[in-house]
Amino acid sequence: LACLRSLRGEQVDVIVVDNASVDGTADAVEGVELIENERNLGYAGGMNTGIRHALARGSDAVLLLNNDVLLEPGTVAALVADAAGAGAVCPVIVFARDPDSIWYAGASFDPTRGYNGRHRTDRLDGVTETDRICGAAVLMPREALERVGLFDEDLFAYHEDADWSLRARALGLPLLVTPASRVRHTVSASTGGEGSPTALYYSARNLLTVSERHAPLGLLGTWRRRLVALGALTAQALAGRRRWDGVKAVSEGWRDFRRGRYGPRR
Repeated sequence: LACLRSLRGEQVDVIVVDNASVDGTADAVEGVELIENERNLGYAGGMNTGIRHALARGSDAVLLLNNDVLLEPGTVAALVADAAGAGAVCPVIVFARDPDSIWYAGASFDPTRGYNGRHRTDRLDGVTETDRICGAAVLMPREALERVGLFDEDLFAYHEDADWSLRARALGLPLLVTPASRVRHTVSASTGGEGSPTALYYSARNLLTVSERHAPLGLLGTWRRRLVALGALTAQALAGRRRWDGVKAVSEGWRDFRRGRYGPRR
């Protein structure tokens, strides 16, 4: 609801996709178009529902927002101003509780290396190209969506934005971050935080899937990448508050990756 309040005054048509919530959110949403999914389709399926609906209505671009972001004034106009010819444009994303600290100002991503790549957290002097968009807040022009397609719903959550980014870059579409646009973000609120067992499960399964999909290596290279990815995620789990649940989640993500089991975590 706070996210919706932050959209007041912006030149947008708002569509809320409720992903089968059970906390009364759908009943609390007023004054905007509401689509209620019958089941939780994850980030990818939920966003795709909204994208399809927006494009069917004739939208020139679609601004995707997580439910835990707050827009600062002028965010939408700044994104639109830099969108011509781009695959996507992201705002600078700051922490909701510490808006002087940058969480995302672009990010690296090399699928050959076995880890997601660090977010850029320094202040930008101007519009900057990035390897990877951030699905928490991103403007996608209609032309780009028609060329690249939608998110991979098999991934359900996490790394579907990296997969989309790699597909866009393969088509020569630049991915941009503009410092003239800022949003505040409560990071990974829907999954319990960046190092939560849920986040670690999807990261283990989907990082390997996306990396091997876009950058096939030989036998030795593939296993080296797998060990790097699993080692990094296990270290993250051990540094968290629920360390053994986190380690178990990484193991389950690896198991389901090997079995080709996708969709929501079981």
